[in-house]
Amino acid sequence: MSPVTARANGHRVRWRSRMRTPVGRLLSALGVAVLLVPAVTAAQTGTATVSGRVLDAANGSPLPFVSIVVETAAGQQLSAALTAENGRFRIQGLPPGTYKVTITFPGFQPADTDVLVSALNQAYDLGDIRLPRLQNFEEKIAVTADAIRVAGIDTQVFRLDAGPAQSTGSLLDALKGLPGVTIDQDGKVLLRGSDRVAILIDGRPSSLTGFGSQRGLDSMSAGNVEAIEIINNPSARFDAAGMAGIINIIYKQQEQLGWSGEIGTGLAVGQFTKQRADLPTELGSFSNNGKLLPSFSLNYRTATVRTFAQGELLLQNDLPNNEFTTRVYDDGRVLESQVPENREQYHYTVRLGADWTMSPARMLTVSGIHDFEEHIDRAQVPFIAQPSGLRERFWFWRERETTGFTNLNADFRHQFSTAGHSIGVNLQYTRGKEDEAYFLNEISPIREGTDNTHLIAIENTLPLSIDYTRPLRAGRLELGAKMQRRWIPVSYIVGRGVQSVIYEGLGDFSDWDEDIYAGYANVIHVKPSYSIEAGLRLEQTNVSYTIPDDNIYYPGSDAYGYFEAFPNLKFTYRLGSANRLVAAYNRRVDRPGEPELRIFPKYDDPELLKVGNPFLRPQFTNAVELAFNRSWTGGSGTVALYHRRIKDAFSRVFAIDDANPNYDIVNRLYENAGNSKQTGAQVLVDHSIARPWRASAGVNVYRNDIDAFETLLLFPTRRPFALAATEETTWDASLNNQIKLPRAIELQASYIYYAGRNVPQGRERDRSSLDVAAKWPLRGERAELLFTFTDVFNDFAVEREVQGQGFTALYQNFLETQVMTINLKVRF
Repeated sequence: MSPVTARANGHRVRWRSRMRTPVGRLLSALGVAVLLVPAVTAAQTGTATVSGRVLDAANGSPLPFVSIVVETAAGQQLSAALTAENGRFRIQGLPPGTYKVTITFPGFQPADTDVLVSALNQAYDLGDIRLPRLQNFEEKIAVTADAIRVAGIDTQVFRLDAGPAQSTGSLLDALKGLPGVTIDQDGKVLLRGSDRVAILIDGRPSSLTGFGSQRGLDSMSAGNVEAIEIINNPSARFDAAGMAGIINIIYKQQEQLGWSGEIGTGLAVGQFTKQRADLPTELGSFSNNGKLLPSFSLNYRTATVRTFAQGELLLQNDLPNNEFTTRVYDDGRVLESQVPENREQYHYTVRLGADWTMSPARMLTVSGIHDFEEHIDRAQVPFIAQPSGLRERFWFWRERETTGFTNLNADFRHQFSTAGHSIGVNLQYTRGKEDEAYFLNEISPIREGTDNTHLIAIENTLPLSIDYTRPLRAGRLELGAKMQRRWIPVSYIVGRGVQSVIYEGLGDFSDWDEDIYAGYANVIHVKPSYSIEAGLRLEQTNVSYTIPDDNIYYPGSDAYGYFEAFPNLKFTYRLGSANRLVAAYNRRVDRPGEPELRIFPKYDDPELLKVGNPFLRPQFTNAVELAFNRSWTGGSGTVALYHRRIKDAFSRVFAIDDANPNYDIVNRLYENAGNSKQTGAQVLVDHSIARPWRASAGVNVYRNDIDAFETLLLFPTRRPFALAATEETTWDASLNNQIKLPRAIELQASYIYYAGRNVPQGRERDRSSLDVAAKWPLRGERAELLFTFTDVFNDFAVEREVQGQGFTALYQNFLETQVMTINLKVRF
């Protein structure tokens, strides 16, 4: 009989006549049942799930106990299953590859379909497969269904247990050594030269670190983190903030039933050497700073509930800031100063939570993080005229500050009967608090006096989001909505002394509110040779900033709103099994946070006042990227070309306050400093050079173009301000070597280099860091001893040259980057 072509439930179906006896069909079914046990066992080692539903083509009723067999391209049976009473089946644990799925049931025509499983997706829905009934013959059904896979070579995952250097210290320390990641002088994380990075915790917006500052990363231990994921071209599913991309922090999850855990303790010493001698004072700057770092992780897991508790404590002396300033004025005067921030600190973080599998289809996760830090800083700040060496001014202060946050998170997930078909609801609340009191003293020819300031800022964030995912035969549909409210009341109390240097007319409070309403749709369409991802996120943002009536610097409170669309498009073309080409576009926004908006100056350096701008507006970015990835035996490599345009980029600028006749005050203000663009190329390579030696390297070369800009500064006096256009090609590179020795001993050496680069109003000088680490397993690998030494040669200081109006300056921040740590961890 010749083949006959027909259609069933939208599939192209080909029937072929083949005689078969009832006894043969029965023996075939029994054979499949015998193979079920070993096949299911083998499937547990894979990664993907394939599901579907089998129906009677005659009346659409579900068919129970239908045999589903999965074979490799070579014909080797890998897994098998039977459909449930509702006709549904699910096969789990398939590793990446091409498979043939065969569906057989006595009295019905068998069907088969090819499935392409990719490492980039874990759920494949074959939909409804309708089997025609046999009438004295059996027809073979050939159903072709496209596998689901998500393009994403621009997503990189770095396991922190892959090397000893990343598994100790803070998350900021771990990020410093990752390809394409740099850290600037304020401790901000930069991706491809930009600090506008969004932070996620386990795939969810964290509400912990904000956007752009990432201050919380320096207080989060890397010891309890399993991996860090970097997403350069996020889809509409993610918040529109973070033009440079997304960093997703993935915490460890213990799969072992019953009790398990880990305890550890670390001893460290920092700042062995000084790159520059202290200016003459009694206190100077700290060195040989001791640190104590105990930590624990405790888990209890049953078949339905996983509970966990993690915590770490830090007791230390530290030098988080040690800034030397050399200012040269147009009239020939030269002034040198030093602000060493000598810190005594304790800091603890506790994370608690539970995952409850309410049913096979429902899961509830409740978790919380409490972070608390208190420190006392002392500094003696001399201002010395050159070349005479005479001290013109002596500023000394003590600061007592407590900071911290509490995050509460509830996440509910419902899994529909089809694998990968789910809906989730997430509710969070984060309360962050900064309580900062400065006790300021001065001795100079102008005055001998004291002042004090007390600032309390409380940041509240309340996001609610709903996310829906539905697998398609050739892709995936993602829909969702989010509402977020953020409000930040700030109080500022000033105790003025004799001839106080603190600005009059600031007021004593401010209040900032932001409401965001967002919705998104994202569609992924996949073919064996290519895939397309397209999405659109719509956001309405309403902002208000309340300024006290007695503030004399700003015309009044500010309120505004904007509605914006944020599209994304990504095309991936598969060039064989080892090569992929990706083209991507997205549009994103970065909103100023409370430190950028704060109207109250910080007086740690009275001649370099850091202050925000309540009239700062968001910056918008359009980015395109073309990337190529190749995999080979023992390694892989990626080359990415990118270009992004930034509108209304906000940055800190330096401007003289010439209204004060007694002091040479420079204000460091935030402004929307015009437009800029970056065009660059990034190369990432990872390769196993020899059996014990693996190396990875990253190079990012880009041209940074900053447009000319003119504006009117409002604080502390109205005055015009201009920035000249600059352009420069710069680069950064990282090299990481890991060697595995006998007895599971690991050695690691990493080198980071940041070339000099232009910034608004000047440039940053080059800097580098050599880090080494080692790991020794103990007690049959149930314990381990870790040794790390960061910035061995103490070369990672930040030096910035500034071309101001009426002055030039060199800022050198020799903060503490050189730290040696020994850490012992024991698992149970």
